[in-house]
Amino acid sequence: MRQILLVCSGNTCRSPLAAAMLRHRLGAVPTLADIEVASAGTSALSGSPASEGSYLIAIEQGLDLSSHRARPLSREQVRLADLILTMSPAQSERVGALGGAEKVHTLPAFAQFPDPRREVDDPFGENVEGYRAVGEHLALLLDAITARLRAERQP
Repeated sequence: MRQILLVCSGNTCRSPLAAAMLRHRLGAVPTLADIEVASAGTSALSGSPASEGSYLIAIEQGLDLSSHRARPLSREQVRLADLILTMSPAQSERVGALGGAEKVHTLPAFAQFPDPRREVDDPFGENVEGYRAVGEHLALLLDAITARLRAERQP
């Protein structure tokens, strides 16, 4: 596996935060440090910065989203990614329509985490506590995904 693509709606809240968090986790595991992590949005406005809430949550976690700029999801990104993780089933359907049905999963499904939620809530328009709750949910899911990827890379 060479590239993971994280997808949300606007590519300003969930997917850039999740990408930064996953990049940090994978970088701490020598056998996973070569995996590239990118993000995109199904309805992103190209060039938009990370939302203030995601930016603040990233800072709290020692991560930097200051250079993030939103990118609309493209057929080329779908083609290049080895694994595509979305925040909702609707986003997975969009990825499938762009040719990625065989490599797309929602983040909760791929994490195989005992969580009844089928998607990651969108904190857009919420206060910092809403973003913090999403950050905590992402942390649990991404820890499980990192463990799964580590196990898959074991000889």
